[in-house]
Amino acid sequence: MKRTLAPFATALSLALSTPVAAQEAADMARIDILPGWQMDNGHRMAAIRIRLAPGWHTYWRSPGESGIPPSFNLAGSDNLSHMELHWPVPELFSDNGMWYLGYEHELILPIELVPEANGDIHLSGTMDLGVCKDICMPMQAQLNATLTPEGKGSMSPQIKAALADRPTPVANAKCNASPLSDGMRLTAHLTLPSLPSNAVAVIEHPDRSVWVSEAQMQRKGGTLEVQSDLVPTEAQPFFIDRSALTISVIGGGRAYEAQGCTGG
Repeated sequence: MKRTLAPFATALSLALSTPVAAQEAADMARIDILPGWQMDNGHRMAAIRIRLAPGWHTYWRSPGESGIPPSFNLAGSDNLSHMELHWPVPELFSDNGMWYLGYEHELILPIELVPEANGDIHLSGTMDLGVCKDICMPMQAQLNATLTPEGKGSMSPQIKAALADRPTPVANAKCNASPLSDGMRLTAHLTLPSLPSNAVAVIEHPDRSVWVSEAQMQRKGGTLEVQSDLVPTEAQPFFIDRSALTISVIGGGRAYEAQGCTGG
């Protein structure tokens, strides 16, 4: 199998703010917060909005053969247990024989914030991302916000649309892992409808230090076989928690996503 570097899953945290920009990239991407609404379960649904200049793009959480994945650092925040990013379906692009996954024009990225206790959530941190056209520019935004339970806001149509544009869940994904001299080879089987010939697959491991090769795909009737090599920093066979993997297949404006897989 060709061993080409593919991005890893990212442990994510985020801080929010009023519109900000960073360094010389300010004219290429402008970031602000859509405050969203207080959910019935006590969580807060908000969103980061990234507005891009014409011709510029930014990247999905695992960009592909090229690209800069976004990263978030939530340092100094108060009353936040954890958060979950609800990524909308990315576009599949190709350039100079390489493919990447990302967004043009605008990205609305819904964020579900889980407080530690009742009361305000104060967020403080940074967002790092790449914005690209003919060249790529790193961008860092300093982001801060205080969200109060009383500030329920409205159920933003933009956030609702982004939530509706998430990948289609795939149930009952099967996978097995076999040892290699320096890691493990994971082979997953997903029941999926027919896909465009240029569709791509991405296997994500929650530990970013684990190197994950570009996924290879093979159709067998109604089943798609997806295979990647996973190599830890120790470069030896290791235990893979299959329930913690994310397997995505993207193409033709559609995406399918399996959260975990079982032996088979």
